[in-house]
Amino acid sequence: MREIPMQLSLGPVLYNWAPERWRDFYVRIADEAPVDVVSVGEIVCSKRSPFFAEHLPEVIERLQRAGKQVLLGSLILVSLRRERRQTEELCATEDALVEVNDLTCLRSITGRPHAIGPYVNIYNETSAAFHVRQGAARICLPPELPISSAGVIAAAVPQAVIEIFAFGRVPLAISARCYHARLHKLSKDNCRFVCEKDPDGLALKTLDQQEFLTINGVQTLSHACTNLVGDIGALREAGIGSLRLSPQDCDMVDVVRTFRDVLDGHEDAEGASRRLSDLYPGVAFANGFLRGQPGFSFV
Repeated sequence: MREIPMQLSLGPVLYNWAPERWRDFYVRIADEAPVDVVSVGEIVCSKRSPFFAEHLPEVIERLQRAGKQVLLGSLILVSLRRERRQTEELCATEDALVEVNDLTCLRSITGRPHAIGPYVNIYNETSAAFHVRQGAARICLPPELPISSAGVIAAAVPQAVIEIFAFGRVPLAISARCYHARLHKLSKDNCRFVCEKDPDGLALKTLDQQEFLTINGVQTLSHACTNLVGDIGALREAGIGSLRLSPQDCDMVDVVRTFRDVLDGHEDAEGASRRLSDLYPGVAFANGFLRGQPGFSFV
């Protein structure tokens, strides 16, 4: 496999952070984080979008001025008429490249350059080639794919940047039902935005009180945090062009710096793993999906 310079990308904030915190997070990313690509926008729950709308132009401008490529993320699940309109308006923007997270977008964006997020089911080289023909310049693969499949896909579409989900709680499912609202005995339409109480998601436990999933409004995430810092060499050999880091409730600037130091050869994987454990304490790391093992495991 060819060896290519590997990029770092930052995925969108998945959690319901306060608007001021959300804005300040991206300002710091723009000024301090050695990341190449940044995806922004509310992709989990359309009800949250108005809280961030006034800050979005400022954030995009600040990131672009800092030399970052900006992607505008679409909703993961489009089910309402207003969400369809919102998706169409997003696809019409010229401010930045749109990242498609739901196939609803393709109707409005086919033929124009765009990116594909990890929520679109691309599991083989045929699917990847189809999306490249539609205009996809970047594809972030679903996080459950093993490295063997990712390598085959990367080799089949060398004209596109193939990205792997490399840090953060893994997005597993999206639903029309809001789990946060249900937990607090509220309806989805009158949820009172209770998900804001859990800026890193809410741990879901089994009947035996074992933590195994995380809920984030209508979204289900893994409990363990993906950490592929020790797999960078293998990913590079497989032709992967970019690593995606998903924002968590920790110092993401230092997380980005840690991955960058490994990419640049200034830090070894063992030392980087220790740094990440200090930055995100008390959270189990996992890389099982990449290694063809149960997703929660660390090989």
